[in-house]
Amino acid sequence: MKGRRIVLDHIGTVEAAALMVDGKLDDILLDLPDVPRPGAIFRAVCDRPLKGQGGMMMRLPDGDTAWLRTAKGLRPGQSMLVQVTGVAEDGKAVPVTDRVLFKSRFAIVTPEAPGLNISRQIADDDERDRLMIIAKSEMEGDYGLILRSSCAGAEEDAIAEDIAEMLALATAVMGDAEGAEPEALTEGDGPHVLAWREWTASDVVTDPGGFEREGVLEQLAALHSPRVDLDGGTMYVEPTRAMVAVDVNTGGDTSPAAALKANLAASRALPRALRLRGLGGQVSVDFAPMSKAHRKQVEQSLRASFRNDPIETSLVGWTPMGLFELQRKRERALVLPQIGALR
Repeated sequence: MKGRRIVLDHIGTVEAAALMVDGKLDDILLDLPDVPRPGAIFRAVCDRPLKGQGGMMMRLPDGDTAWLRTAKGLRPGQSMLVQVTGVAEDGKAVPVTDRVLFKSRFAIVTPEAPGLNISRQIADDDERDRLMIIAKSEMEGDYGLILRSSCAGAEEDAIAEDIAEMLALATAVMGDAEGAEPEALTEGDGPHVLAWREWTASDVVTDPGGFEREGVLEQLAALHSPRVDLDGGTMYVEPTRAMVAVDVNTGGDTSPAAALKANLAASRALPRALRLRGLGGQVSVDFAPMSKAHRKQVEQSLRASFRNDPIETSLVGWTPMGLFELQRKRERALVLPQIGALR
């Protein structure tokens, strides 16, 4: 089926959302049990600094531990607001930031960054002027506000309501920063809300059994294989404890043209392959052997591919051994073990 479609369903008892593009699974979100959601806001208590790393271990409710990367000026016992930025690896602390954001479909309230901004993706001057008028009419206090690209063409009342709700939430939460004990202040949004907030589609499927009917479960099952078929080759995506290893092959044709074709196909397919598996951290790609001139083409293709990916990824570059390295933010848990456990 052509077009973009959002499918909201459950896997077992766990809430999940899938984004289908032309009938192909493009993204998957799971609400994992007993794990703080990314975006959740806590009042945390500083526990102990890690000398040499510049960070601070922090106490969360229910005995959980958080890790704040930058801890300049903080002292043990001090309470502060933090927001979960990703999913903790097994045995590691929950990653958090002290730069708390309040995000909705149309607006992002930034308590620590005053000012009004509009997404650069909205280029029409008249539309930008319209949105600025709406924002100024709703803003109060010293908080900052960013209007997202989804505001383009949206109704004034819907945008204004979104801004007002986020400002009210920000005011309530920021006023609850003080306290001797850690406390959960917001839970973060689940997959169904995140799908509505972050994805755009012409159709939304909410009927029970949508995952099976739309082919989501079948495509999730296929992810258990590390193999990704490409136009002119294959790619294997295999996580280890230290990193994610990616290997690109051309098959029987070892000509320079075949290598370039497979490598370009791999660069286009890689963001989706990592996204669907929930993979992050260090990624090392062993492309099929190619000339240095062709490397530039592949790197340009990689940059274009990751530019539209929702997960922050830094393209580090080529190693002396000819591997290409990336550093990808760990925003999600590993999908495949979770799918196996939930079904």
